[in-house]
Amino acid sequence: MRFNKLLFVLTTIGVLVASSDSLVMAGNATANLSVTATVGANCTISTTAVAFPAYDPIVTNASANDDGTGSVIVTCTRGTAATIGLGLGANASGSQMRMKDATTDYLNYALYQDSGRATVWGNSGAGLLSPVAAPDKNPRTFTVYGRIPSAQDVPAGSYTDTVVATVNF
Repeated sequence: MRFNKLLFVLTTIGVLVASSDSLVMAGNATANLSVTATVGANCTISTTAVAFPAYDPIVTNASANDDGTGSVIVTCTRGTAATIGLGLGANASGSQMRMKDATTDYLNYALYQDSGRATVWGNSGAGLLSPVAAPDKNPRTFTVYGRIPSAQDVPAGSYTDTVVATVNF
């Protein structure tokens, strides 16, 4: 019995020593893990049509311009500086913007950056709209002011044009 008791005590001590050795031998190490990302400047652009009231060359618009508005909507990454340009349209003659009917008739018009219709909205130089850098990622709407000059001698019909709007960033 003594031998069994002694064996039990030695076994118990061995287990305790083995357990304490594994606790003493346990360790750890650390390292830093870098995490990186790049946020690129980006913008999107969309438009709403410039809608003019009906043009009346005989009475209303014989001496008064026909004015309408539309819009350009730009969404950019916060802090992105961009410029917005409008082309001359599909029916331009030189620098004159023109809408075309179903045949070969044209109705002259222009697009402006301001409600006073003093600054023509174009695709280069002073014609580019240069708003402040995007304050956030929310869409910003810029009004396009259109004008059909008075006293144009055109036949009745439906006149259209397509203008390309471009955001440069």
